[in-house]
Amino acid sequence: MANALTDNRITRYLKEVRAELLKVTWPRRAEVVRMTAIVMVVLLVMSAFLGLLDFGFAQVMSLIVRTGTGQ
Repeated sequence: MANALTDNRITRYLKEVRAELLKVTWPRRAEVVRMTAIVMVVLLVMSAFLGLLDFGFAQVMSLIVRTGTGQ
């Protein structure tokens, strides 16, 4: 009895999942390519920005350490 109840719940759940997935409006290929390109551009810009910021902070810290040791 418990096994039949479990199977019924699982089956119903999977049918509901399938029904919900059929309601989804999936993006067209061109839209996916465009959005991917936007993400890649933003990724490159932010990586460059953070790299430069890190380099700047490293230079400032190096200056502070050198000044603190009297060199």
